[in-house]
Amino acid sequence: MNPTVVSETPTNLAEIKAEVEKIKKRDKEPGIRITRTDEYIQAFMPLSPAKGRELYEKLLKLQIPRMKEMHYHKIVDVLPPNMNILKAVLRSYPITVSNDNIKKIVDIVKEYLE
Repeated sequence: MNPTVVSETPTNLAEIKAEVEKIKKRDKEPGIRITRTDEYIQAFMPLSPAKGRELYEKLLKLQIPRMKEMHYHKIVDVLPPNMNILKAVLRSYPITVSNDNIKKIVDIVKEYLE
């Protein structure tokens, strides 16, 4: 029996946070995986699901050439506070982003870090 991937959809921690909250409301006693996932999200995602979605939408509106959904989701996950960290995040992908666009991204992210 070989499992097959039906679809792949990029997501970020803010969206997962919203799903975990739904599961915690639905289940009286959430399982260990949900509990551990929630602990991880609380430690690494300071944004609410609504703020995370808002940031993602703002980044999408920039329409930066060659950037895909997964890149924007990664930026929401990491919340890079400066250009050097954002460059380090994007270095793991085979794309090139201009310094002007990197500055635009960092400026938007900074609005959510304050």
